[in-house]
Amino acid sequence: MIEITPSFSIDDNELQFTFVRSSGPGGQNVNKVATAAQLRFDINQSTLPGQVKERLRHIAANKITTEGELLIEAKRFRTQEQNREDALNRLVELLRRGFEKPKPRRKTKPTAASQQKRLAEKKQRGEIKKYRQTRNYE
Repeated sequence: MIEITPSFSIDDNELQFTFVRSSGPGGQNVNKVATAAQLRFDINQSTLPGQVKERLRHIAANKITTEGELLIEAKRFRTQEQNREDALNRLVELLRRGFEKPKPRRKTKPTAASQQKRLAEKKQRGEIKKYRQTRNYE
């Protein structure tokens, strides 16, 4: 079980790890060993609450496949274990962000002073444009 919040955790069997060859540093080893970790997490089949699923789809939209799987690739390190841990930490961080409820927006009105300032600037702009006009005197 992987703890996301004190009240919610996900089961290990909801995650699917595959290891692929990684680019980057590693010399000859990079061509022989599959060290990059790909973590797949099926959002649709998960035990996450509905609101969290929706927020997660919004937060990680570019990391979700057409099948609805969240795909995280970790290839920062040279070992499978470190990359696996990195992918897991990134998933947990994404899920925690999904559990945070967005702060509701409060409507505000412009202050009287700001309205007066805006109108004064508009008036001044109008005066400038008025003086640019050519006058036809007959």
